[in-house]
Amino acid sequence: MTDTKPSKPPALPTDLAATVQTALAEDIGEGDISAALIPAAQQACGQVISREAAILCGTAWFDEVFHQLDADITINWQTQDGAVISAGQTLCSLTGNARQLLSGERTALNFLQTLSATATRTHEFVQAISDTGAQILDTRKTLPGLRRAQKYAVACAGGRNHRMGLFDAFLIKENHILAAGSIAAAVAAAREQRPELKVEVEVETLDELQQALAAGANQVLLDNMDPDTLRQAVALNRNHPTPIKLEASGGVNLDTVRVIAETGVDFISVGSLTKDIRAVDLSLRLQHQS
Repeated sequence: MTDTKPSKPPALPTDLAATVQTALAEDIGEGDISAALIPAAQQACGQVISREAAILCGTAWFDEVFHQLDADITINWQTQDGAVISAGQTLCSLTGNARQLLSGERTALNFLQTLSATATRTHEFVQAISDTGAQILDTRKTLPGLRRAQKYAVACAGGRNHRMGLFDAFLIKENHILAAGSIAAAVAAAREQRPELKVEVEVETLDELQQALAAGANQVLLDNMDPDTLRQAVALNRNHPTPIKLEASGGVNLDTVRVIAETGVDFISVGSLTKDIRAVDLSLRLQHQS
């Protein structure tokens, strides 16, 4: 793996603290009865160790878990979000109240393992097309409650964020077009309702692409087109008086992403960045501290 840290780290999500609070409430409930077996004043120290190579992400969520439990817990990181980590590497050390370290262990690791998984998956796709002009986009196919966190992880690994949700950009799909009557009517309605927002139209044919271009869309999503059709779409767009950005989607995996990128599209959206992930294998080892 090669380092993928963006030149400017992405901003942390505004819902970070609330997300952590919900996760802790889910796990601890009315109290950690197992941690209560430990003397209240007992101190402990520990280390987080990676069991495999990956891209690290989620350190702020990890920190927030322990700081919400006990502000006196100290955490010293030896690496940072977006960095390549290797098997056997020590990622951070922790010192503090043993009960609180035990209570936060699973929740903190859940965030770190999951967000590192998203970053690692994104890294694989970014590297696969690194010498082309295309960029990898995420989607709304995120884990419930972790939308902003996973999109942060995508950005940490060199990917780009698509719209955050149904509120910050238009994506006019087949059913929207059918309900509105035409691509032109749907785009016109979007312009009238929220003229400041980007309007993207999903198309399945070159004819629909021409309609979207004529309607003045800002971006077009080319859905499930084969490479030859994608190349024709790119050529059609380039010959238009006002070319726009083209996004390819559908059937994208590590075996096909480079072929898609080489057609000349600007973006490739990949749902598996956030939904088809395997948690990175990390462990937290605690030691008694007298």
